[in-house]
Amino acid sequence: MLRVGLTGGIGAGKSAVARRLAHHGAVIIDADVLAREVVAIGTPGLAEIVETFGAGVLTPDGDLDRPALGAKVFGDETARRRLEKIIHPRVRARTAELTQAAPPGSVVVNDVPLLVEGGLTSAYHLVLVVETKRDLRIRRLEETRGMSAGEAAARMSAQADDARRRAACDVVIENNGTVDQLNGQVDLLFRERLRPFEEHLRHGTSAPVGHELHIAEPDPTWPEQAARLIGRIRHAIGAEAKVEHIGSTAVPGLPAKDVIDLMVAVHTLDEADALAPRLAEAGFPRREGEWADNARGIPGETWPKRLHGNADPGRPVNLHVRVTGSPGWRFALLMRDHLRAVPAARDEYAAAKAAWAVEHADRFAYGEAKEPWFDAEALAADDWAEATGWQPGA
Repeated sequence: MLRVGLTGGIGAGKSAVARRLAHHGAVIIDADVLAREVVAIGTPGLAEIVETFGAGVLTPDGDLDRPALGAKVFGDETARRRLEKIIHPRVRARTAELTQAAPPGSVVVNDVPLLVEGGLTSAYHLVLVVETKRDLRIRRLEETRGMSAGEAAARMSAQADDARRRAACDVVIENNGTVDQLNGQVDLLFRERLRPFEEHLRHGTSAPVGHELHIAEPDPTWPEQAARLIGRIRHAIGAEAKVEHIGSTAVPGLPAKDVIDLMVAVHTLDEADALAPRLAEAGFPRREGEWADNARGIPGETWPKRLHGNADPGRPVNLHVRVTGSPGWRFALLMRDHLRAVPAARDEYAAAKAAWAVEHADRFAYGEAKEPWFDAEALAADDWAEATGWQPGA
């Protein structure tokens, strides 16, 4: 199943997006609903809250008096953390139960208001954020929740700002217009990305990447995108995993195909093969066939590796799994660092890319045309490494 995280600031319209996703058959797991469920009357959660904060946090009916509890934890970091230790593990456990109970082939959407603040983004295959202009959010909170403008602004300030959420999320859903406009965005997203993503994930296949070549202008968000992908890979195979952003998208200011190249370092190719199922479950299935076992995709090349793609049709990825210390592993790091450090080499490569793109409309032919440049780059980079004392991973 596809696990999707959904978040957004208070008043942004996250619930409206969740409703539209449910309309398409997505299984919605609302963290706010679960947070209430695990401390309902008669639950161990409520008993622990009373034991920790006293009977004064109960209503006359024995339910949780949320304003009274809020008064105890507001502005008290220690008290807030004690409360979180009671509620959060129970919410996580209940979330896991509901996720496991979802039918095969489901798109499971976790609606989590503080997903970014809690550092939870790497646990999902994809993270969506609903974003709305500040003044519109305040007006909505005044109209729907009876807050004053000051209260709304204070609640908003206590959460991550838009820039932080945007950097941590894969898809931004703008909610500054009508309900129909919002629903149109969600419909398109579900049809063209979420459903195909789930299907590729279920079948263990990578989303296809067309043969047509397009060289994009440098995108300053490429490193952010790579960081999100790396976080998911480490969540799947271990936080200590050595994962690097390599290739042209890792070099600031360099035009490139809009494909993120990443590299996982392993001790042996047997280890790479053992990791393959976990990578596939995280959304990075093994890519078989042409170019899968070569360092740069040249038939007869002697730099073996394992190559994985991305099940997400919205983000092409080449995930190279190479043995630490191997020639391919070293060259990938050296080329990246050389082009980052020597602007003239980067600019020469950019000019060459532009010329090759004019000559070749097919990305495979384009790749073959680059090989003489790679040979020259290897020599120049080695000279640079010797002159500077460069070491891989230093």
